[in-house]
Amino acid sequence: MRILVVNAGSSSLKLSLLDGADVLEHSVNLAAGDAPLDTDALAEAVRGWSTPDVVAHRVVHGGNLFTGATRIEGQVRDQLQELTDLAPLHQPKSLAGIDAVTNLLPDVPAVACFDTAFHTSIPAAASTYAVPEEWRRRWAIKRYGFHGLSHAYASRRAAELVDRPVEELRIVTCHLGAGASLCAVVGGQSIDTTMGFTPLEGLVMATRSGTVDPGLVLWLEEHEHLAPHEVAQALEHRSGLAALAGTSDMREIQARAGKGDADASLALDVFIHSLAAHVAAMTASTAGLDVLVFTGGVGENSAVVRRRAAERLTFLGVDIDDELNDSGPVDLEVTADGALVRAVVVAAREDLQMSRETRLLVDAD
Repeated sequence: MRILVVNAGSSSLKLSLLDGADVLEHSVNLAAGDAPLDTDALAEAVRGWSTPDVVAHRVVHGGNLFTGATRIEGQVRDQLQELTDLAPLHQPKSLAGIDAVTNLLPDVPAVACFDTAFHTSIPAAASTYAVPEEWRRRWAIKRYGFHGLSHAYASRRAAELVDRPVEELRIVTCHLGAGASLCAVVGGQSIDTTMGFTPLEGLVMATRSGTVDPGLVLWLEEHEHLAPHEVAQALEHRSGLAALAGTSDMREIQARAGKGDADASLALDVFIHSLAAHVAAMTASTAGLDVLVFTGGVGENSAVVRRRAAERLTFLGVDIDDELNDSGPVDLEVTADGALVRAVVVAAREDLQMSRETRLLVDAD
């Protein structure tokens, strides 16, 4: 079964064609602005590609409706549209990708794979916010979590790298990119995560603040008379590393910090503090740690972030080998001799997780 994987991001639309053995045949990244993607441009980008048997679309939010991969048929497209309010920055991009590819390949069945689905196993103690019951019931307020496709793949791949069944392991996966989140995985299932009702909670990110005191938001609106939209825009787009260092590029921040730049040094310190503190919190959820996983653009490429995070986590038994950590390749174990916790670097392959979920769904039909 040949699968076309469609990953709609905030600024790009990535298409990957996988053959029956999940070998990558073709891939392309297309710019995805606010305007609908032109079907002719899409057709030109995939000219010469084999026609897929099924299309798998990454959808950020499944709400309470979708807890696993789902065929996009009947009312599903409209139901995904109705979830836009829960992810206003991300869901429209997923829908635009679905519409564009459906226009191009109207006769090819399509499947939606959800970033929230992996986290539906999180127990109520971890997913429930202590807010009025009416809010939780009326507006489905809870911790949904995101990056589930990445966390699911990374935890399975890490288990392969340490040669142990994932069902036996307590794992914390660190998806560190422009967006960043952690996931506590026990027995192959998500039991806690750092992102919450929206992808704004949790770690300090490239342009997102991560967790802040909700009283701060109320104070800005009540006392400084900032509009809710203005606060939201600032927390989403003008915060995080960009607010502290003037750039969200981790490579630039590391280079400047290495030269003594105070703003860059603070940004890196804040990022590491947030990362280490949240890893410790996830480890409390897993009641111990067997494997620590780094993935995503920063997780895969920043030896500095991995080393500094490990230095802060020695009390948990984390220790990484500097030579291995600096060697570059991903899908690599970087555990130091004698460390109690295995540490691995895994290439982010959401496409493989989407392919896996799609094949399981199609085979079950």
